[in-house]
Amino acid sequence: MLLLIAVFVAYTIARALKIWMTNNASPLESRVATAVTKRTEVWGGRGHAGTHTSYYVTFEFQNGSRRELEVKAKAYGLIVEGDRGELSTKGTRFKGFARSGRRNL
Repeated sequence: MLLLIAVFVAYTIARALKIWMTNNASPLESRVATAVTKRTEVWGGRGHAGTHTSYYVTFEFQNGSRRELEVKAKAYGLIVEGDRGELSTKGTRFKGFARSGRRNL
């Protein structure tokens, strides 16, 4: 049982390290996108532990494809569904969103 737990932990660490290295090696990309949906995920809060909130925004590109990215709380608060602008990413990381206008909904 202990060996199984050790293998799971090693796999999880290796996977996270691979994603981190891939993101660091990726170029900074910018694309025109529209913020189509926003959501939050609250986790934790058992016993004396505090809760944590993760913030996500789904962006739609000109070709119709969509991508959901985790964003920081400040960026989440500044983005409104329907905003159109320049989305900057580095691999799977959200780097910024410069609003250029608002789409008619």
